[in-house]
Amino acid sequence: MSVLETSLQYIKGVGPKLSSRLSKRGLKTVRDALYFFPRTYQDRRKKTPLREVVREGEYLVEGEIVSAGPVTYRSGKGTFDVVISDGTGYAVLKWFNFHLETWNSLYRPGRRVLVYGTARGFLGNFEFLHPDVEFVDGEDKGLERLTGIVPVYPEVEGIHQRTLRKIVERAVEAGLPAVEDPLPEELLREEGLPGLKESLRQIHRPDDDADVEALCDFRSPFHRRIIFDEFLTLQLGLARRKYLAVKEQGISIPWEKEIVEEIKRRLPFQLTEAQRRVVNEILRDMKRGEPMNRLLQGDVGSGKTIVAWIASLIAWNRGYQVAVMAPTEILAEQHYINFTSLSRGLNVKIVLLTSSTPPKEKEELKSAIARGEADIVIGTHALIQEDVEFSRLALVIVDEQHRFGVYQRLKLREKGSSPHLLVMTATPIPRTLAMTLYGDLDVSVIDEMPPGRTPVTTKVIEERDRARMFAFIREELKRGGQAYIVFPLVEESEKLDLKAATDMYEKLREGELKGFPIGLLHGRMKQSEKEEVVRKFREGKISVLVSTTVIEVGVDVPSATVMVVENAERFGLSQLHQLRGRVGRGGKKSWCFLVAGRKISDDARRRLSVMEKTTDGFRVAEEDLIIRGPGDFVGTRQSGFPDIIFGNIIRDTEILSRARERAFRIIEEDPNLSSPKYRKLRELVTSRWGNAIDFAFV
Repeated sequence: MSVLETSLQYIKGVGPKLSSRLSKRGLKTVRDALYFFPRTYQDRRKKTPLREVVREGEYLVEGEIVSAGPVTYRSGKGTFDVVISDGTGYAVLKWFNFHLETWNSLYRPGRRVLVYGTARGFLGNFEFLHPDVEFVDGEDKGLERLTGIVPVYPEVEGIHQRTLRKIVERAVEAGLPAVEDPLPEELLREEGLPGLKESLRQIHRPDDDADVEALCDFRSPFHRRIIFDEFLTLQLGLARRKYLAVKEQGISIPWEKEIVEEIKRRLPFQLTEAQRRVVNEILRDMKRGEPMNRLLQGDVGSGKTIVAWIASLIAWNRGYQVAVMAPTEILAEQHYINFTSLSRGLNVKIVLLTSSTPPKEKEELKSAIARGEADIVIGTHALIQEDVEFSRLALVIVDEQHRFGVYQRLKLREKGSSPHLLVMTATPIPRTLAMTLYGDLDVSVIDEMPPGRTPVTTKVIEERDRARMFAFIREELKRGGQAYIVFPLVEESEKLDLKAATDMYEKLREGELKGFPIGLLHGRMKQSEKEEVVRKFREGKISVLVSTTVIEVGVDVPSATVMVVENAERFGLSQLHQLRGRVGRGGKKSWCFLVAGRKISDDARRRLSVMEKTTDGFRVAEEDLIIRGPGDFVGTRQSGFPDIIFGNIIRDTEILSRARERAFRIIEEDPNLSSPKYRKLRELVTSRWGNAIDFAFV
C-alpha cells in the first residue's frame, strides 16, 4: 500500500481521537491531507516593534514577559493576562479560556515570547486576544511554525488551527516523496506549469519570497497547476465522450426539398435569422453518418419548439420515429398541442405518453410505438420505462435537459440504434459553464427573439406597494389581460414565513381580486385537475392563475400580461427569468412584479435588481453565476459528473479554456490514454470519472 493511502491516525501526534475528528471533515488518508488546501495565508515575515502597534490589525511582535496572572472582573468572569515589553512599548496578551496551573508555569516573568495575533485597542493600550505564542528563550524549537507565510486551513471541529497545521505539515513530509506527477514533462513545459510535488509543497509551506496576495487569491503558479489538473481531467472525460460519439455509426437522415417547402408553408411566422442558422446546424448533423450530439440554448420564448418540430418532421419524412421527453406533464402536453397543431393535415401520428395516461390507453400507445405506428412520441419520464419499445427511433429530443440526470437521457437514447440527440434548455448557460457541463456537445444558440415579443417591464415591489400593485392588476384584468400569481409553497409552513398558494388563493378571491374568476394550480393536484385549470386559463375562463412554480415551464397563454412572484427573494435568478417568460408572449405590453419579503438581505436585493435592469437571459445567467457562484447553478446535480473542488469557473476561465484545448489535443493524439507518457494521467481521469468515462452520449 502506498504511503499516500496510510490513515492519518498513524501520523505522529494524531491517534484515534483526532483521527475521528479529521475523518468527519473528509480527511482520512495522507493523500487527503495533501489536498486539504489552506483557505488563506497570514504574512508573518516581519516583526513589528510594540511602539508601532498603533492601530488595530494583525502583527508579529516579540517581547519579554513583565507580568502574568489571572484577572477577575465584577461579572465574576476572568481572563489570564500577560504583559510583554520589547523596550519600545507594552502589550497585553489575553485568554478567556485557560488552565491556571499550566498558564502560571508557562508564562513566567523574564521569558521571551514571539506573538502573532490581532491587536485591538482597549483603555488606551493594545491587547492581543487568544494569540499564537512561541517561547524563544534559549531554544528556537518550533519557531518555524509561527514565522514566514503561514497557511490557514478550513476549520475542523474540535481541532485548533495550530494543531491542524502540525498534522498537515507532517502528512506532507510523509506523503510528498510518494507523489507521482501525472502530467508529462513536455506538457508542463509547453503550459508553463510547475511540477506537482513542488506545487503541493509551496501551497502548504510557501517560500518566504512568495506573493502572499496571489496565494490568498489562488492565483499562485502552484495553485494554478492544481486547478489545471482538475479542469484537465474533467475535459479529458468530455473529450473522450465526444471522440466516442464521432466514431459511432449513426443514421443518416438527409432532408428533401419537398418537406422543407411543406414546413415553410406551415410556419405561423417567418423564422428568425438565429432559428434558420440553428436549423441548418441540426440538419447538417442529422445528414452525417455519425450521431448528432447537440445542445440547443435559447431564451424563454425564442422559438426552440419550432426548431424541434422541424427536426422531427425531417426524421418522420424519412420513415423514422422521434421521441420528445419533457420534465413535466404540463410541458409535455404543451409540446403535444403545438406539434399536433403545426402538423395538422399531414399523415404523421403524434402521441402523448405520461404517467397519467389511463392504463388501457397506455398499453395501446406502447403497442403502437413498438410496431412503429406512432411517429412522434411526446412524453415525460414514462418514455424511459423498460416496457416502452421503439421500432425505428432515430431522433431523441430532451427539453429542459438540466432536469434530467445523465442516465435518464442515456436510457432514452438506448431505445434506438445510435439515434441523433438534441438536448434543449431555456436556462441560458454562460460560456464557462457550458464548457464545463456540456463540453462534449456541439452548441447551438438562438440569440434572437421572434418578432412581436414585447420586452417585459420588471418591478421590485416592497410590502408597502402591494395595494397599488393590485389596483394596477385589476385595471389590467378589466382590459382583458390575464395574470399569474406565483408562490414558493403550496401550504403555509411554520419554518418559512411565506405566503402559501392555497391560503392566498382564498384571500385573493375574497379580497384584492374579488369578482374576477381565479384558478389554483399546484403540484399536488391530480393531472386531470391541472389540465382542466390550465385549459380554462388558456380559454380565458380564468382571469388569474394562482400557482406554485409548476407553471415555470410549459404554460403558454398569449393573453397573459402580468406575472406576480411572491417572496421573490426565495427564487434563483434563472427561475425568476423562466417565470417572467410566461408573460409577454402575445405582443401586448406585459409586466412582472417581484414582491420582496419584509426582511431581505443585501445579496437578495442585488439579485432582484438584476431582473429590473435586463430581460436578456444570458446576462441574467452571467449575473446569477457571479452572485451565487458555480456550485449548483443548474439546479440539479449531474449524476456521473465529477465535482469541481479547487477550480472556480468564474475566476479561472483562462485556465479552463487552456485545459479544454489541451484535453482535446491529447484525446486526438491518444484516445485511450494508453501510451506510457499518459499512463498516470489515465489513472487520474479514471479515478475522477469512474464508469461514467465510457458514456459517449449524455
